[in-house]
Amino acid sequence: MRPHDFRDRRSFPGLEGGPFELLVTWAERIDRIPDPVFALLLLIPASLFGWAVAWDRALVGVYALGDWILLAALPRRRISFGPPKAPTLLLLLLRLPFALLPFPAHLALQSAGTVLVIYGFWIEPQQLGVTRQRLRSSKLDGRPSLRMVHFGDLHMERSTERDRRLVSIIHSLQPDVILFSGDFLSYSCVQDPEAWAAARQIFAALSAPLGVFAVSGSPPVDPEDVVAQILEGTHVRWLRDERVSLRRGPAPIDLVGLGCTHKPYLDAPRLAALTVCPPENFTILLYHSPDLAPHAAECGIDLQLSGHTHGGQVRLPFFGAIYPSSLYGKRLEVGRRQLGATTLYVTRGLGLEGKGAPRVRFLSRPEVTLWEIGGSESGPAGSSSQRPSRD
Repeated sequence: MRPHDFRDRRSFPGLEGGPFELLVTWAERIDRIPDPVFALLLLIPASLFGWAVAWDRALVGVYALGDWILLAALPRRRISFGPPKAPTLLLLLLRLPFALLPFPAHLALQSAGTVLVIYGFWIEPQQLGVTRQRLRSSKLDGRPSLRMVHFGDLHMERSTERDRRLVSIIHSLQPDVILFSGDFLSYSCVQDPEAWAAARQIFAALSAPLGVFAVSGSPPVDPEDVVAQILEGTHVRWLRDERVSLRRGPAPIDLVGLGCTHKPYLDAPRLAALTVCPPENFTILLYHSPDLAPHAAECGIDLQLSGHTHGGQVRLPFFGAIYPSSLYGKRLEVGRRQLGATTLYVTRGLGLEGKGAPRVRFLSRPEVTLWEIGGSESGPAGSSSQRPSRD
């Protein structure tokens, strides 16, 4: 894949002023509608639809009210903390076409829709799993394997049971080093001290023999002054355009941590200044977005660990992410990719988009990734497996 600097692009995923950011900001305002008025907004179109087609089709309004109740209950159960009204309207729009189907098919599909709402909003966002990856390199011959945990996109709003399990899971994996690829906070909670404290509680509990390292994520989500307050008093080293050596055995591993502007034409020169092309040591790039991967390949990076896309957060079978949130579209939306000699891994992350975005995941479960990195004589070049967490 040839690198592109996107210098001529007007908007960038993850920055203010882009179409997605404007949409979720507008959607957040829908929650200001008074509850009685909003209930009428759900029932009146459904009633008109039923009058025009058949009265039993007006039951779609009842299902929409059920969606609203389910979404409004999420904060009370401390599962997620988003505004419920905009996602409820979106779900109503998705339900209306199925009301055109004959009875009883439309009722069966509306009921199936409720099951999907429960799964996507209540269940899957809490299904934190561990994905295992292996990588072999001749640069690491003669040194012991390195166990490395990578996670990203915490998007903290308030502490949840999933967040509490996260620390237990990471410790159970017994990593030599822990890496976080940015987005500490939800877009809704950037200036919320309660969210800062909840995020700090997680990072303060993390430790590893070779250290815990983090980079900042999207600038609107991770302002430098806020990240500094979150990490104050923890053992986390915040990498801001830095290269450090992880020493375990005779051959060191270089870790490059780069701040993300989401503009490759700005970030690629900073990466080149931090690397020796080609690097003599095995080199890991920790960078929030996958969009620098083609440039990382040109710089001889061995492994790039990124996030940002959430795997799309909502994925369709055989298609993948509806909105991949990458300048390269679906080519870098999630998972493991090989760009020449560079391995890229894009984590699905942990949290959810903020502001008025639906707090939903579908076919994109939150994950922590355990890497086992060693010499070429240690085994196959790469493999992966995934299991749900039972910790």
